[in-house]
Amino acid sequence: MKKIFSLLIILSVFCCACSARGKADIEIPTEEVEYALKGDEASVMQEEEKPLPLYTLRQPEGQPVQLRESWGYVMQSRLDEYDNSIPLTDVCFFSAEINCYGELTSVPSRSRINTKGARCHLVITCDSKSLTHFILEPGSKVRSNLLKAIVKAGAPYDGVQIDFELVPARDRKNFITFLSDLRYMLGKAKWFTVCVPARFKLLSEDIYPYAEISNYCDRVFVMAYDEHWSGSKPGAVANIDWCRKVMEYAQKSIPTKKLIMGLPFYGRTWANETTAGAWYFSGANRIMTEHKVTEVIYDEEIPNFKYTAQVEVTGYFNDAYSVVELARLYEKAGIQKMGFWRIGQEDPAVWNWIQISK
Repeated sequence: MKKIFSLLIILSVFCCACSARGKADIEIPTEEVEYALKGDEASVMQEEEKPLPLYTLRQPEGQPVQLRESWGYVMQSRLDEYDNSIPLTDVCFFSAEINCYGELTSVPSRSRINTKGARCHLVITCDSKSLTHFILEPGSKVRSNLLKAIVKAGAPYDGVQIDFELVPARDRKNFITFLSDLRYMLGKAKWFTVCVPARFKLLSEDIYPYAEISNYCDRVFVMAYDEHWSGSKPGAVANIDWCRKVMEYAQKSIPTKKLIMGLPFYGRTWANETTAGAWYFSGANRIMTEHKVTEVIYDEEIPNFKYTAQVEVTGYFNDAYSVVELARLYEKAGIQKMGFWRIGQEDPAVWNWIQISK
C-alpha cells in the first residue's frame, strides 16, 4: 500500500449535545481536516534516508481474526490509499454531501473505484445541524427531492449509507421517518446502512435509538471510537473497557445479523499549552510579560512580538496490535461483522491479522 506522510489537525467546535463524535453519552462535535504531502514533495521525502525509530511496538500473536463481513471507508479524494487486495467484503465510498440548498453534491462516480469482489456502498453525509434540520422537514420539497436524488445516485452502487452525525435533538422523529422513507424508496434489493454514535445506554429522547433505527436498515454501523477527542483530556480514541460497554449495549439493541462494530485506525495528539489564538489587548500583554518578551517590533505600524515556548505533546494512536486486540474483543463476543475508519490511516500489518471466513 502506498505510504503518505500526513498530519491530522483536529478543530473542535463545542455545542450542546449535537454530534456523534464524542463520548458515549456526551456528544461533542469535531471537524477533522487532514493534510498530506503528495506529488514531488512526498517523492523527495521518500527518497531521502529516513531516521530509524527508537521505539518498539508490540506485535499481535495467535490466530487472525475471522470475519464474515469486513467494512472499510475509502475517501474519494484519497483513492491512491486504497488497495483492493486487502481483505474487505464491503467498501464505503466517502462521500456524497448536501449543499446549502439541500441538494446532493460531490457524488463520487462508482466507476472510479475497482473493489474487485467487494460490495461498494455510497455514503451520504450532512455536516451541519441547521442544514440537517432543513433537509429533514417532513412534507418539504427539499426533503422529497433529496430522497429522490439519493436513490438515483445510489443506483450504480450495491448499497447506500446514511452518516448524519449532527441531527438536532428536536428532529429525532423526522430523522427516523427520513430513514423509513429512504428504505422504502431504495427497495429491498439495495443494501441500506446507517451510522450511529457510541452509546452505553438509550438516552432520553435519544436521536439515535439503536433498536428503532435497526428496523429500517440492513446494517447498523456503530462508531465505537472518539472516547477521547480533540477537546478532551488525552486518552485512547477507543480503549478496551470503553468498547466493551459500547458493544454490550449494541448487542442488546441491534440484531446480530445487522450489527457492525466500527474500529478506529487513527490516533490523536494533545498539547499541554495552546499558543495559537485571538487575544484581548490585556491578554496579549499578559503572555508577553509571562514569557519575558523584551522587544516589540512595529511592522508597517502594527506591533508584533515573538517568543519561544516549550510544549509537551501527548499522543495516542492505533497500531496492528491495538486494532487486533479490539477486534478480538468483539470476535469473542460473537460479533463477525466489523468496519474500519478509515483505509489509508492503518498500520499496514493489520491486514495480516484479518481474514474473511466464508
